[in-house]
This record gives sequence, C-alpha cells and structure tokens, in this order.
Amino acid sequence: MITLFQHQQQALDLTEGHNRCAYYLDMGLGKTFVGSEKMKELNTRINLVVCQCSKVPDWIEHFQTYYTRNCVFDLTNQKTFKWFMEQVQCEVPTLMIGVINYELTFRRKILKTLSGFTLMLDESSLIQNENAKRSKFILGLKPDNVILLSGTPTGGKYEKLWSQCQLLGWSISKELFWKQYVETEWVEDDGFWRQRIIGYKNVDRLKKKLAEHGAVFMTTTDAGIDLPEKTMIPVRMPPAKEYWKFWRERVVSINTTTLQEFELDSDFWGSNEDAEKELIGDTSLTRRLYARQLCGLYNPNRYKAFRDLVESTEDRLIVFYNFTEEMERMKGMVKAMNRPVSILSGEVKDLGAYNFHSNSVTFIQYQAGAMGGNFQKANKIIYFSLPQGWELWEQSQKRIHRIGQNRPCFYYWMICPGTVEEDIYSTLQMRKDYNDELFRKYEEGHPEG
Repeated sequence: MITLFQHQQQALDLTEGHNRCAYYLDMGLGKTFVGSEKMKELNTRINLVVCQCSKVPDWIEHFQTYYTRNCVFDLTNQKTFKWFMEQVQCEVPTLMIGVINYELTFRRKILKTLSGFTLMLDESSLIQNENAKRSKFILGLKPDNVILLSGTPTGGKYEKLWSQCQLLGWSISKELFWKQYVETEWVEDDGFWRQRIIGYKNVDRLKKKLAEHGAVFMTTTDAGIDLPEKTMIPVRMPPAKEYWKFWRERVVSINTTTLQEFELDSDFWGSNEDAEKELIGDTSLTRRLYARQLCGLYNPNRYKAFRDLVESTEDRLIVFYNFTEEMERMKGMVKAMNRPVSILSGEVKDLGAYNFHSNSVTFIQYQAGAMGGNFQKANKIIYFSLPQGWELWEQSQKRIHRIGQNRPCFYYWMICPGTVEEDIYSTLQMRKDYNDELFRKYEEGHPEG
C-alpha cells in the first residue's frame, strides 16, 4: 500500500467526486503518485497514459514497482500495441494500463475506437496548441475520465489553457475564452498585421472556473515543504564580434575555426572549407535564431566563460543546452579536463558518469530532459544558452531543486548584455509572473470584473 504525503492526499481530496481533473502541482511534488492514485480510484479496466517519449520507461517502471507488473504495456512497441488492442476488443476483464508517447498517438488511429477508459496526460501543457496533430487527435478521443498532470500548465500564456479546459469538460468556446480572459492589440510585423497579446484579465474568475472543473494548483509553499535556497547568478560576456554587423545587415560570414583553440577534436570540425558559414537572417525568425547563435554557439567568449566555470569546481555539474553542435564543443572541452561526461538528448541517454562520479558534467538538451528527471545529486546548473519556452526554463530548474535536495542550489545563466538574449530573458521573467499569478489562491469575495 502506498503512503502519500499530506499535500498529495490533499490534492486528491480536492478532486473527490470529479472524474475529470487536473493536478497542476509544482515540479517535484509527486504528480506521478497523485495521478496514479486517482486512476486507481476511478477504477476503469482500460487506462491510457500519454507522456513524452523519454518518460515512457519511467511510467512503466513506476506502475510495475508500485502497483502490478502484469497489467502495464509499452504501446510504443508495435507488437505489444497490437496485442493490447486485441485484448481491449475481446473485453478481457483484466486491468490494462497502456503507456504511449504523444508523437505516436495520432499514428495509432485505432485508439479512437477506445471507449469507457481513463486518459491520463503527463505534461498536459504539450497539447496547448490545438492545431497540432497530437492535440487534435487527443481532443478527438472519447475517454470517460481524464487526469491532467503538469507543473507548468500554461507556460505563462493563459490562452494555452483552452485545450485543457475542453478535456476537463469546460466547453467554453475559444472565442469566448479569449474575450473573457485575454487582452490583445493589433501590431504590424514585417508588413503584416497580427494580434498581439498584451496581458490577461478576470484572472480570479478563470481560477475559480478551473477549480470548479477539477483543477488543483499547488506550489511547494502550499504543500508546506521547505526546500534549500536558490541563487541565480548571471555570467556576462560580449557576443561574437560578428553579432552587431549581423544585427544591422541581417547577413554575415563567420569562420568557426576560431573556436578550435578550446581544445576540441579537430576531426569534429572537418576541413577549413567546411568551417566557413554564412548566416542570413532574411525573416524575423531566422534573424532571431542566428542572433542567438552568435551569442552562444558561435561565440568564443561563451566557451571561455564555460571553461572557467567548469574549472572553478570539482562538483557535479548539470549543463542545459539547445543545439547539438554547442554540446559537442563543450564535451570536447570537458573531456580535455579529464572530467567524466554524461549526456541526455533526443538521441543519447547515458547517465553513468552522473550516477557514479562526483566530478561529472552532465549535458541535458532542453527538449529531452528539462521537463522530467531527478538530478538532485547535483546542486549546480549551467545554462549555456537560454530556452525559448518558459516551461523549459522553469522546469529545468526543478531537476535539482526538489524533494531530496538538502544543499543550496546555484544557477549560472550565461547572457550577452544588450543583445537578443536580454529580450529572451525578459520574456521568460514575464511568463513566470503570469504563471505565478495562476498558482496564487483566488479570493472568493474578489470582484470578477
């Protein structure tokens, strides 16, 4: 029998009687157990858990360890999926829990034939774009019960809640949702007029409606848990020398051989001809992308600052990055220091050095590891480059700052002042403010506006 923490039981108590609910619990508060216990309480024969690809093994292990081994199925395996659906259609009375990742759901169209089942979405914010294939498919399913789990349900953008509202049974139209809760203005961008969100309104009313439909918001403070202090430390350096020319003219040629001084394997770079690159920012999107890369990926000053940070300590380090190329360059530097290396990316999951070496350096790609994983053996994170999405920024911090951590946590975020990176950081902070407002308790007597 599982013994829940008090705050986990409280979350379940708040959704008693709801067959559709959302547990928006701060990262590290144990949403996995809350969702699993709610699923057990709902007691349906067929259960479908949808999560990120990297989390499929974790969910399977969780159910096999704490519940029952024989009823859990990896639906990413085509043969297992086929067998699972055959058993469903035969109406075998045995409990069945299928685990699948988001990107496979819409490729398994037969899932639309499921009925009388419980649907649980881990990191439910991943269906916030209702026009994406996975979101359309999931919104088209017909579950009897729904459980949503997320520590960052909106990414600081309330309009992204609409898809989740539909799953909770709140059938408000998208047009009315925007009219009631989103403030916009029209702006011109590259010759086109578009609607820009400038803020939100009636926030207490929104929180009250969400609570009525089974949504529980809970911070670490609400849970009565004291975690060690967090310290954010900016590490400033100038951008690559080509940055300002590129920002003015939107085109620049760079030679990456200048980065070979950082003790990298020459085989990685290829010939000098391959090292010549032309960056063309002919749209707002490409201009912003290459500007970011001239602050990080192609910036010798950034690698020098990174090397100084790694050399300053023998502690375990976690390094978050965006681009594979920047990770490969940093990995070369770290190996030259004789430091053990672990990698968690979309292609590689090797955490041996992290688990067994106290002076290891673990590189984590935002998309692969920011939203899941326990890394509290470390208490220091280096952000080589900032993410574009607030969810990745906020959730990545919780990889070390969570239950089980007993040391102060330090976050070193690299930034080039006066560049596009300052704009990105300001946006991240703004999204955090909006998200924090959702997690504040609404006041019952507050006027709804």
